[in-house]
Amino acid sequence: MRLDRDVIPFAVALVVLGVTAALLRPWTASVPVVLLAFTLWFFRDPERRPPTDPEALLSPADGRIIVAGEQRISIFMNVFDVHVCRSPAAGRVASVEHVAGRFLAAFRDDASEHNERTSLVVDRGGATVRFTLVAGLIARRIVCRTAPGRAVDAGERIGLIRFGSRVDVDLPKGAAPAVRFGDRVVGGETVIARLA
Repeated sequence: MRLDRDVIPFAVALVVLGVTAALLRPWTASVPVVLLAFTLWFFRDPERRPPTDPEALLSPADGRIIVAGEQRISIFMNVFDVHVCRSPAAGRVASVEHVAGRFLAAFRDDASEHNERTSLVVDRGGATVRFTLVAGLIARRIVCRTAPGRAVDAGERIGLIRFGSRVDVDLPKGAAPAVRFGDRVVGGETVIARLA
């Protein structure tokens, strides 16, 4: 199983804590072991096979659809979902903008406007796709691993949000949603809309 590199400091700290607990109070060692197992599970980064359809807009994250409108699709990621985020479309990164904010529960309607977030715009050669990684109540860190000017493929890893969050995709004009409220989606594989 592939793991995201951000797991390293958490895993090292939990291993040290586990060894220390085992040496000093063996009966407490199970707590760091359970936390380590959860941490490794949380930072998993499975390979994905994006569809080759150039008109498909892909889900940037694993989770459940909580908004499925004509202008926006929102995906809520609980702590058990994969939190590696992917580009929903191929193109060139036109902009990356980080906005400091609050840490409301990510499933709330107003989280997109008030929470800490990072918005990215991918230029598909004239048409743009904007998507926003939104921190949540538990998620306190957005890690963006791309920059303006960089070419990205549909489904390519662009970062992650730690410990529960949301991703909003603003649909380009004329795009047709392909998901409904409550649908489960897989980042980099599920088609969430078709571009015109």
